[in-house]
Amino acid sequence: MIRKTGSANWKGGLKDGTGTISTESGALSAVNYGFNKRFEGEPGSNPEELIGAAHASCFSMALSKILGEAGFTAKDISTAATVSLEQDGDGFSVTKSHLDVTATVPGASEEDFAKAAQTAKENCPISKLLDAEITMDALLG
Repeated sequence: MIRKTGSANWKGGLKDGTGTISTESGALSAVNYGFNKRFEGEPGSNPEELIGAAHASCFSMALSKILGEAGFTAKDISTAATVSLEQDGDGFSVTKSHLDVTATVPGASEEDFAKAAQTAKENCPISKLLDAEITMDALLG
């Protein structure tokens, strides 16, 4: 079993408080986040962009694995995940994650690529974790 840790600290009320997030690896270390960054577009980090980065990176690795199993090596896989946060009654829910994928895969046909991308979308661990609609646009370049 692999275990990785992310942590957060919060001080104050919801709208006037501030927080920091960190990762075990140190890639993120006391990065600021807060209400304005999440809900009002102020520059800074927020949980949804972190989920997006996690989903995009997990998907890209899964796609590379699946392509490799089919005999292809990707020259480049670029993935962006757009995570949607929507009001849900009195609270909020992450309802969607949309993957935009562009890849260069020498020797792969459109059909090979589409099949591999679909399999990666359905089976990467972060896709499995999310209780949300997951959509995708995949372009073989």
